[in-house]
Amino acid sequence: MIPQNLRDILSNEQYTGLFQTIALIIFMLFFIGLIIYVFNKPKKHYDEAAHTPLEDDEKPFNL
Repeated sequence: MIPQNLRDILSNEQYTGLFQTIALIIFMLFFIGLIIYVFNKPKKHYDEAAHTPLEDDEKPFNL
């Protein structure tokens, strides 16, 4: 039988474990990539962002 659409492919019980494993691997790769991205940013970037709300604005808001 040739699957008609994605729902037919995903509802096949024969490959359910495979799809769950692939989804877990994709999630883990994304999560590890995000952690690497965050820790590779220089500390100066986060220090500037942390102190931004405490700084005075140079020009007042125009209402």
